[in-house]
Amino acid sequence: MTASSSRRMTAWRVGRPGPIASRPLERAEVPVPEPGPGEVRVRVAACGVCRTDLHLAEGDLAPRRAGTIPGHEVVGTVDALGPDTDGWALGDRLGIAWLRHTDGTCAYCLRGSENLCPASRYTGWDADGGYAEYAVVPARFAYRLPAGYSDGELAPLLCAGIVGYRALRRADVPPGGRLGIYGFGASAHLAAQVAMAEGTRVHVMTRSAAARALAADLGAASVAGSHDAPPEPLDGAVLFAPVGDLVPVALEALDRGGKLSIAGIYLTDVPPLNYERHLFQEREVRSTTANTRDDGRDFLEFAGRHRLHVTVTPYPLERADTALADLAADRVNGAAVLFPQTEPGVSPAGR
Repeated sequence: MTASSSRRMTAWRVGRPGPIASRPLERAEVPVPEPGPGEVRVRVAACGVCRTDLHLAEGDLAPRRAGTIPGHEVVGTVDALGPDTDGWALGDRLGIAWLRHTDGTCAYCLRGSENLCPASRYTGWDADGGYAEYAVVPARFAYRLPAGYSDGELAPLLCAGIVGYRALRRADVPPGGRLGIYGFGASAHLAAQVAMAEGTRVHVMTRSAAARALAADLGAASVAGSHDAPPEPLDGAVLFAPVGDLVPVALEALDRGGKLSIAGIYLTDVPPLNYERHLFQEREVRSTTANTRDDGRDFLEFAGRHRLHVTVTPYPLERADTALADLAADRVNGAAVLFPQTEPGVSPAGR
């Protein structure tokens, strides 16, 4: 990919990774990227702020390149096509998500597990993302978006929604079963709605009073503190909070044969487990690694059939550092979303 020398844009880059109070994000004027072969460029309308962006900025997730522009929940319209690009036209609305490249030839790709591809690459980590006015993506890894949602509502669906959907599937809750959710941010509040739409009884355990109120409003069967026991044994659980101390707590809440799915790319250290209390009777722990494109298409099709309530806290692009700091301090209810082109809250309705 080359960069245009004549046009420039506002973007935020990870300068020196460190605690969010040290202001690791730096605002810069950078060249507008040019799409290469098989790529499209989008004019960014909205970009979600993900906890993975926070891990990258703070250094919990080791940077793969200097000065990367974060952001992998991008909604925009196609404004340029690279050579030999098929399937998209100028003006099309599309989504850019975390996964942006796999080799397509390894054993993992061939068995349908492209999320495990050793050659996988990611938006906002290996390549620049959406904390900017423009972004580029390989056309084969861009998503068509469901109608009926604003740009701001769509942005969190592209990572929080997709990865939460995969984590929910890995919890393997039977029809009519009982699900526990630990932590209730952007991803969890979407996964909970998917589960409830499928007839699952959902119990939410989270430390934030505002998040507990949101869970109750969305229809959770119970809400409690993050270390509290649910009112009934669980068939499955998803740990969204990146807190290893909650792993034994969630495992103790599982019924026989229950599965704990850990969502996210980062987790603090897990304390020692007791086999009888935490793992006996065929309880399982499963990690969730990114997603496949099939996961993304399945979830977005689900969102098109079932109108999800997406709770958004809007920020203008100029306040991306504030959005990330608010996320770190649990001051965001639902999902934080950046708006580069428009004032927050006036994103156009979905087509």
